[in-house]
Parts: sequence; structure tokens; C-alpha cells
Amino acid sequence: MPLTIPVILGSVRADRAGIRAARFLIGQLEARGHAAPLVDPAELKFPLLDRMYKEYPKGEAPEPMERLATLFREADAFVVVSAEYNHSIPPALSNTLDHFLEEYFWRPSAICCYSAGQYGGVRAAMQLRAMLAELGTPSIPSLLPIPRIQKALSEAGEPAEDWLGRAAKKFLDELTWYAEALQAKRAGGTPY
Repeated sequence: MPLTIPVILGSVRADRAGIRAARFLIGQLEARGHAAPLVDPAELKFPLLDRMYKEYPKGEAPEPMERLATLFREADAFVVVSAEYNHSIPPALSNTLDHFLEEYFWRPSAICCYSAGQYGGVRAAMQLRAMLAELGTPSIPSLLPIPRIQKALSEAGEPAEDWLGRAAKKFLDELTWYAEALQAKRAGGTPY
């Protein structure tokens, strides 16, 4: 069954490597028949959080925020692509995520983390896992860490290493299972 799984990119740097991972995962999700729109904070240009989406009077939120809220409400799951900045998540990712709340509820998330070094961003992923749970989109148990991203993926998101395709398959199989399970439960109602 086709799902809608936005891929939320976390970096706005001019030379960001995370776009490689986002392109890779979008391709993998689309090959499965899922819709995987890119959520790019560099394009959204949200201001630093002052008002959450829900704090705007109905119909008065800025257009990019309204569009993203609609996408998130239609989503079955989320993939979050995060760099590691100073052992933490990028500020652009936190800012993008923090603008919403109820739109995430009862949907799973999955974390793809990356770095230029050997650890693949896992220190940021641990903080992101806690944040996503608090937002109401708990992450699946598996991570997809990509060490040395500049060597692992081309600019177009093509993997240069065989392990990446196998790891992504397992990662997305798990996310799909959780997304379908929670989709069925949401259809029957939620606790609140």
C-alpha cells in the first residue's frame, strides 16, 4: 500500500552533504511506490520559532507553514535526515520540527544520521530520538547512520558502497511496518 513519508532534511548550509542522504532515501521510498516529498528548511525559510503553527488563528499562518502542516497531517510516517553539529542536531532541524506538534501525532519516524567522520552522526541521533518522541512521532528502533557521507553517496544520492542499499532496505522495511500498523490504528481512532 502506498504511503506518504516526508523526508525532513536538517541542514541549511551551502555545502550540506545531507542532501545526498535525502535524495538517496527519496529514491528508495519512491521505488517502493511511496510518496516521499522533501522538506527542506533552506526552502521553507521559517523564522526562529516565535509562534507554533497551532498558535496562529485558523487560516493566518504563513503559506509555507500552512502547506507543511497539510503535508504532515496527510503523512503516514516521517524520515528525518540529520547531521551532527557539536554532538547535537542542527539548529535548522530543531527549528523546523518545533513549529508543529499535533501534526506528528500517532505516526512513526525514522532517523538517518550522517557525518564526515566515522561515527555517522549517532550522537545527534540519540538526542533527536528523545525529541521526536516528545513531539509525538516516536522513532523506530533502527537507525541509518552514514559515516563518511562524502564517500558513501554521490551528489545525486547514488550509493558508492554496497552496504548502504542493504542497510536502507532493512531500515525502510521496519519503518513501513510501523507506518502501516499505526495507520490501521489511527483509522480506528486515537486516545485523544
